[in-house]
Formats: sequence, C-alpha cells, structure tokens
Amino acid sequence: MLRMISLIGLIAVSSVSLAIAQTPSIEVQHAWARATPAGAKTAALYMTLVNKGPTADRLLSAATPVAGKAELHTTIDSNGVMQMRPVAALDVQPGTPTVLKPGGYHLMLMGLKGPLAEGQHFTVALTFEKAGTVEATVEVEKVGAMGPDSMPGMKM
Repeated sequence: MLRMISLIGLIAVSSVSLAIAQTPSIEVQHAWARATPAGAKTAALYMTLVNKGPTADRLLSAATPVAGKAELHTTIDSNGVMQMRPVAALDVQPGTPTVLKPGGYHLMLMGLKGPLAEGQHFTVALTFEKAGTVEATVEVEKVGAMGPDSMPGMKM
C-alpha cells in the first residue's frame, strides 16, 4: 500500500514538473506595426503564428500596454469596398503558419496611448485556448510599410 501511495505521488509530481517545463506550442514571428501620425487613435498589428504543437489552437484575445484595447479583425471585400470586421477567435493549425497581414487578419489596436514611432518596440500578450498567454515583442516600421520585408535584414 505504501509503495502504491509513493508511486501515485511520484507520478503527480512528475506531471506537474513536466507541465511547468513545457514551452508554449505557439511561436510568434515577425510581429510588427506601422508608425502612426500624432493624434492617431488606432493602429494595426501584424505577425506570423506558428503552431509547433500536435493539435489546433485558437487565438482568443490580445493586450498591449500601448493601447486601451486590442481586437482581432479581418478585412473583407463587401461589394468592392474593403471593410474591417471583428472576429471572435482565429484558428492556428499545426504545421501551417497563420499570417496576420495587411488586407487580411490583424490585431486592431484602439485607444492608442501615444503615437507609434518607427524603430520603437512594445510588447503584446496573446491569449490562446490551449497554449495560454504568449508574449511577443512588436517592432514599429515606417509609415506605409508592408511588412518585415520592408525592413533591412528582416525576411518572412
């Protein structure tokens, strides 16, 4: 009986240690935003999400200290007019990069607390259904930038 209790205790401790030692299965690559003019209240944030886990996950929400709110949006063509719409979540499949880019999915930053300046860095916390919270550093590119390819030394 004592051996059984010891074995159960060892399994429980091993499971907790393994869970703590695991790294998030979602990797954030090339997180970036465009510089904004003074007085701008919104900006868009783009990135590539890579699910290194064995099962699908979902991006549920985001937060950043540079804005009052961050919402997941998509861009749609409505009778020839491009419109942004909020989405509740974004599926992130294993083995297939999920790209948030101009003209597609993006994080809309609302209530900016100040302008975003080229060369600035800030953090974003992304909350996933399974991976939990994953933090990333965002680099601010020049006004009109179309992605990391527009920055020297950065390639997607």
